[in-house]
Amino acid sequence: MSKLKIGVIGTGNIFRHIHAPGWLSLPEVELVAACDSNRELAEAAAKDFGIPRIYTDYREMLEREELDAVGISTPNLFHSEISIFALNRGIHVFCEKPDAINPAEARKMAEAARQSGKVLMVMRNNRFTQASQFLKRYIDSGAMGDIYTGRTGWIRRRGIPGRGGWFTTKALSGGGPLIDLGVHMIDLAIWLMGNPKPMSVSASTYTKFAGTTISDPNLKQVTGRPVGGTFDVEDLASGFIRFQNGATLQIEFSWASNIEHESKFLELRGTLAGCSMQNDDLKLFTEIEQVLCDITPRFPKTGDQAHHLNIRHFIDCVFGRTEPIITPEYGVDMIEILSAIYESAETQTEVRL
Repeated sequence: MSKLKIGVIGTGNIFRHIHAPGWLSLPEVELVAACDSNRELAEAAAKDFGIPRIYTDYREMLEREELDAVGISTPNLFHSEISIFALNRGIHVFCEKPDAINPAEARKMAEAARQSGKVLMVMRNNRFTQASQFLKRYIDSGAMGDIYTGRTGWIRRRGIPGRGGWFTTKALSGGGPLIDLGVHMIDLAIWLMGNPKPMSVSASTYTKFAGTTISDPNLKQVTGRPVGGTFDVEDLASGFIRFQNGATLQIEFSWASNIEHESKFLELRGTLAGCSMQNDDLKLFTEIEQVLCDITPRFPKTGDQAHHLNIRHFIDCVFGRTEPIITPEYGVDMIEILSAIYESAETQTEVRL
């Protein structure tokens, strides 16, 4: 079997710590070119990961290289632009989340994927943890009954990524923790709930810690920068989503708030059972023989491989070995939800989708 030739665009921290190890873990792929507008970053990536050719213009790379697929890990603003350019050239696309910074761009991406017939997949690594995969099978078996409500969030005490850089600049990022962290957990909740269509949202956002100089030392990949630069995004978002099937979901996401410690959580309530995931530790709540029972699944210790498994799933889809569980249509729904949340917060009204 010939190897897929992969080009990567954006060689910063997300690429170095997440994407590169994922690509290199797969014998079916070969990293043949790297592109970054910062030539020094591209050169460093090429040296560290054995990539033979570098570029500073992604268009030049995509036009000159004979690529099968491209991996995108740039600032959010450029996700849709690069994805569409690649798809229009017949190249499969794997992109870091979020899909785009507004619904119109997400819809353009989905249409480009449809017309090209190529795989477009955006990172949804939380679907690939052992707990999430087990819980999906458990729910799909009918063991939880009708899932009618839930709550999810990812809240930090002090963990603002790249403060003063592109993460906190709305024109480049599209938003704060809602679009950074919310994509992960809202997607996971909706996927587990059976992908109900969103109907309306009501939400609020806050910016209270733009001037903080404190960073949580436990967050290894969250780096603080000196006060200054742009900070025009929220540092906390909370809200409520209604779905067409009557189900509801409460949400809360923050980079900074006065809580005890960072928490990533998901709770779902079903008519036959409920579940709780706290930082990927799963518990089930049900009844057996008229007795209330708590069940704690035990998973083998394998390390954090969810990102790698997401990239492997993309490659399996490219080879036609499986059908994608992450589709461009899900991405459109996600960005429409996020956009409606921001609109609701700005107008202080419920927004229908």
